Amino acid sequence: MKRSVKLATAVAGAVVIGGTLAAGPVIAAANDGPGASGGTTSQSAQPGPQQGGPGMGQGQGHGMGQGMENRQGQGMGTRDGSCLAAGSVTAEQGTLTEAQKKTLVWAAEEEKLAHDLYTAFGEKYDVRVFDRIAQSETNHLEAVRTLLDRYDVADPTTGKAAGEFTDKTIQATYDRLLAQGEKNEDGALKAGVTVETEDIEALTKAIAAIDDAPDAKQVYENLLAGSERHLAAFNRWLG
Repeated sequence: MKRSVKLATAVAGAVVIGGTLAAGPVIAAANDGPGASGGTTSQSAQPGPQQGGPGMGQGQGHGMGQGMENRQGQGMGTRDGSCLAAGSVTAEQGTLTEAQKKTLVWAAEEEKLAHDLYTAFGEKYDVRVFDRIAQSETNHLEAVRTLLDRYDVADPTTGKAAGEFTDKTIQATYDRLLAQGEKNEDGALKAGVTVETEDIEALTKAIAAIDDAPDAKQVYENLLAGSERHLAAFNRWLG
């Protein structure tokens, strides 16, 4: 029996991907670009386990004004529609195979990895893009947690502090990218490029494999669109 799940507001540990949906609430936008201005930012949430499925919902509207900016913070900001609002997973629940449930577990840890990594870099460097994308990742994780709850899949991020992960491979990736980013600002930005590039590849495959779960496809498509925007933002800062 399908269950309707309401997303909790800002929760712990996040990562996601935003996109445009034909229906569903438009979510608060986070500014990705350097020196972004005029964008509405979502509420910041301390990452951490939360049960009941975060709504990494993705009823995201594409109305984001993307602007080029320089590292001094001049120019117009990019509105990132990938920040998801509570209750934004609007598509119906379907059926996931065991392999697809494992992908869902991976997505939760990957979103947390991005959030924790960008939060750490945001505390070390005066680079606004990290703080803004970390906020977006929080909402992404909420949406993934909504799916975990709907499909009765254990949340791998429950009880995990910042920088701690259940999957050993994800833990190793986090440790490696954190070390890279702590060397200098460019290393941190390049770590962001790595995270988003790998997420785009994995999400593209996950979307192609889904046939009978409209809500999971909706979330992944939004996560994919969000990763594409985040990748563009990191590349602009590097440029």
